[in-house]
Amino acid sequence: MSDNTATNPGQKQTHGFQAEVKQLLNLMIHSLYSNKEIFLRELVSNASDAADKLRFLALSDSSLYGNDGELRVRISLDEANRTLTVSDNGIGMTEEEVISHLGTIAKSGTKEFFSQLSGDQTKDSKLIGQFGVGFYSAFIVADKVTVRTRKAGAAQAVEWESAGEGEYTLAPVTKEGRGTDIILHLREGEDEFLSRWKVESIITKYSDHISIPVEMWQEGSPEREEDGETIAAIAGNWHAVNKATALWTRDKSELTEAEYQEFYKHISHDWSEPLSWSHNKVEGSSNYTSLLYVPKKAPFDMWNREAKHGLKLYVQRVFIMDDAEQFMPSYLRFIKGVLDSSDLPLNVSREILQDTKVTQSLRKGCTSRTLKMLEKLAKDPEQYQLFWDEFGQVLKEGPAEDMVNKEQIAGLLRFASTHNDDASQNVALADYIGRMKEGQDDIYYVVADSYQAAKHSPHLEVFRKKGIEVLLLSDRIDEWLIQHLPEFDGKKLRSVAKGGLDLSNLDDEETKKAQQETAEAFASVLTRFKTALGDEVKDVKVSHRLTDSPACIVTDEHDMSTQMLKLMESVGQKVPDVKPIFELNPEHLLVKHIADETDDARFNEWAQVLFEQALLAERGSLKNPAGYVTRLNNLLLALAK
Repeated sequence: MSDNTATNPGQKQTHGFQAEVKQLLNLMIHSLYSNKEIFLRELVSNASDAADKLRFLALSDSSLYGNDGELRVRISLDEANRTLTVSDNGIGMTEEEVISHLGTIAKSGTKEFFSQLSGDQTKDSKLIGQFGVGFYSAFIVADKVTVRTRKAGAAQAVEWESAGEGEYTLAPVTKEGRGTDIILHLREGEDEFLSRWKVESIITKYSDHISIPVEMWQEGSPEREEDGETIAAIAGNWHAVNKATALWTRDKSELTEAEYQEFYKHISHDWSEPLSWSHNKVEGSSNYTSLLYVPKKAPFDMWNREAKHGLKLYVQRVFIMDDAEQFMPSYLRFIKGVLDSSDLPLNVSREILQDTKVTQSLRKGCTSRTLKMLEKLAKDPEQYQLFWDEFGQVLKEGPAEDMVNKEQIAGLLRFASTHNDDASQNVALADYIGRMKEGQDDIYYVVADSYQAAKHSPHLEVFRKKGIEVLLLSDRIDEWLIQHLPEFDGKKLRSVAKGGLDLSNLDDEETKKAQQETAEAFASVLTRFKTALGDEVKDVKVSHRLTDSPACIVTDEHDMSTQMLKLMESVGQKVPDVKPIFELNPEHLLVKHIADETDDARFNEWAQVLFEQALLAERGSLKNPAGYVTRLNNLLLALAK
């Protein structure tokens, strides 16, 4: 926010918007116009949140209610002045809070969010929906917005006003009662929002689930004569438009799909419909109601460590806190929803929640419900693929974090594999097992920096020849995942790049005999390679995994894998010196040519070049690339003579 341009105490002051607010307001007006009625949903949702916060604070200080204990939202229409006003008697705001909430976007990851905007109105509107713009949606239909607010317990009120064009003004005002009035001065052509019928229909559509009354003024009628009888006058009054019952407390049988979807949008500030939801009431050793949602799109800040995640917590229908992360494990941080417990005290705090038996029980129950919901979603491959593409990498954190549910989480994982021709991650471990060859005991995988690198790894050659499926892992988290997922359904997961690979139980006796004879005949060549490479390798062996490539490197069964070494190096950790095992394909023409080389110096150069090629294919880099180029050039020149 810029410095004040007018600073006289008690006078109107002009402030500049934060740069991101200016950008957002411009996008709001131009990108979201086709869905403009959502402004009312956002403002009513914010008013409801303000009422929830007051109710919570009043638990310890009932004087905050004053003589106005009935919380509500009121919507007023003024056709003469072309204004629509949303008023609440909730917590209200101080001047500092007004500046913080209405002049800046205090969300972590804001810059990253704006860097994703493309200028395409359709695409950007979806991103803005994930960002959750709330109050600023008022400028979709208003060319000026006035906010008058008074904090509960405070004497002074403040007025904020802006035309949404780069700056706003602040001034002290007098306001009866606490809460906030948001006055929208409607643009030309927005007369439909001065229609009581139109506004009521929007409230019914979007805000029926709000747990406090959303009221509009109902005009009365004067005294009149009818069939000779005098009909008494009816006074005007405020009339609740919505059901004003917390949605999660209602019976599932009376709720519609549309009501569940709108409630999700209310609690998440996401404008997309959810993929799935689960509504459950539990009575017994624990008493609680949960309503959990799987979003369709990942929030823009899902990978931001500072971003808040969690459920909306209520105790006996009283709002306690947003983003209660204690009730959902980190690998399910994308889940949105409400948890209402009868077992927690009304004065519960985040500190009290950290480690209690009630919290643990609720966390266990919410986790179980979520995993069952995902298993149900997985029965629809098309819908589950939408989920996986958005949240798959987060779910892969599960096996390391949640030992109790490791097997269930593993069943929900999806991978790319040699069974498919593209990079789609849609292969379940159970599907892989169902396709295993007779005599195959293990689940095989390869980890690489990219899908293409995994797909073309020389380690796959013998597997292709034998028709054995291999999982192709290329996400950054995959190597770490595999460290915590050694087996699934009794089948071990084995890397095709490990030295202890044994496929002999899939070979016939004739093949085994031929391999043994080749290894014995090639023993002297292996010795020459060991001498040439010295302590750069742990061992040199005949390869039974290569059919087209001359050589490859593998790591010993108990050594750290190449990908794990890379992962540790990328985060600045010191890595151990792991020497690879060098495997040679004795049937390859290049290996045969090198084996026939009688000049020891030339043989050593060939051995070094072949080894460095294998290192390059596996690790993607060399410690001394210039030395490799020099050796390769020398050998090419010798061949050219």
